[in-house]
Amino acid sequence: MSSLVRRLPLPVPLFALFLGAASVLGFAPFHVYPLPLVTLALLINLWRRAGPRRAALLGFSWGLGFFLAGVSWVYVSMHEFGGMDAPLAALATLLFCAYLALYPALAGWLFARFKSGAVGRDALFAAGAWTLTEWLRGWLMTGFPWLSLGYSQAPGSPLAGYASGFGVYGVSFVAILIAASIAALLIPPPSSSRNWRQLLAVVLLLSCGRLLYLMDWTHPVGAPLTVSLLQGDVAQSMKWDPERLQQSLATYARLAREHPAELTVLPETALPVFFDELPAGYLRLLTQNGPVLAGVVVRTRSGGYTNAAVGLEAGAPLGAYAKSHLVPFGEYVPAGFSWFLALMHIPMTDFTAGPADQPPLSLAGQRVMPNICYEDLFGDEIIRAVPGATLLINLSNTAWFGHSLAQPQQLEIAQLRALETGRFMLRATNTGMTAAIRPDGVVAAVLPAFAVDALTVKVQGYAGMTPYARWGNALIVVIALACLLPALARRRASPLPR
Repeated sequence: MSSLVRRLPLPVPLFALFLGAASVLGFAPFHVYPLPLVTLALLINLWRRAGPRRAALLGFSWGLGFFLAGVSWVYVSMHEFGGMDAPLAALATLLFCAYLALYPALAGWLFARFKSGAVGRDALFAAGAWTLTEWLRGWLMTGFPWLSLGYSQAPGSPLAGYASGFGVYGVSFVAILIAASIAALLIPPPSSSRNWRQLLAVVLLLSCGRLLYLMDWTHPVGAPLTVSLLQGDVAQSMKWDPERLQQSLATYARLAREHPAELTVLPETALPVFFDELPAGYLRLLTQNGPVLAGVVVRTRSGGYTNAAVGLEAGAPLGAYAKSHLVPFGEYVPAGFSWFLALMHIPMTDFTAGPADQPPLSLAGQRVMPNICYEDLFGDEIIRAVPGATLLINLSNTAWFGHSLAQPQQLEIAQLRALETGRFMLRATNTGMTAAIRPDGVVAAVLPAFAVDALTVKVQGYAGMTPYARWGNALIVVIALACLLPALARRRASPLPR
């Protein structure tokens, strides 16, 4: 490995940046899931040869390349649809990605500071450090767990089976263990005993993941039902235009009429008007074929408004879910950042958050638990409704992302939510990707993006609890901490190396 580094045609931090950017190919829509294991193996071996500060720089470089390549759609949202000037949007995107890169930088610093030189102990420490920093990224400052490593191991990868037991962070943990084992194979001088042990570890981890994937943690409940997921394909620039309102309402009424089902689902804010301002008779028209779950803005008793999913039947509301995890800068402005909002032109940026614990809605004989937009990134929040919910439905307006990687990436995220809960996850989106995902995380059907259409599928309600639904992220966080504590204890009195 050291000779390889010496022969690199570019500086090592730039090589780490390249490794990070290449890792994005492991995620949707590319699905080259072994690639992040290899790029991270190379990063871990760079960390082995570095001191803490150098390792932090390499982790930051890897993270900067990774996030610039993977969440470039942030620029699209701010510039093309938020109205921010291109240079400012580019700078804001760079700063955001630099912030996200601090987490792999922290993992690198910890690894270099506390590495022991023993391959097995260092592999466990690397897995623990990476997992904890990913978990922190998904929690601090309201959290942004997009592109957690575990998402790259969606069904198709043998590691997907770990999701039902340990969640996406558990998949990340095992993926880093495998990457560290691969890294050990590259350490000179070659060692037949070490190589045998690392190869065995990889085979065992892959085999256990496959066996876990074959286990059924949940069971069908109730009769199957047909669901029609509507996709109106309304451009974000036109969505809140009053002159476009009647066309939007007519589009969804037509799709609901032409694609009858036992339950019809409209995307987030599909009806771009306050719920109490909908034209008289429209709800009866929309529900003429049966119950409907519709995304619409609802006024609160205090005079505010919520981003809601309203259950309807025979023209009347049956209940509603109010989005509880709001998007910073998109749905509310964090304290001290009103100046940032002045640079953008986003309608309705002062939503009221719904309560954290809300009951499922009774629709079409099922207990339906909606989640809205990027709420499906937070597995520990989705499982709050389990075991009461039999069906999960995500309503999203993905027009904000344009033609970018965000749509397939969010579909991949939903695959992990289905695995974690052992339930169908249905997605009704404005521009894509509208889809039905089975409890095993496999996409059963999906609509083409940017098409006006409906996806009618037969789905089944499920009951029961996966281990992850019982324990949430607590289990893998404890495991990750347990991997760090012995090294921390050994080195707590040692001087900080330079």
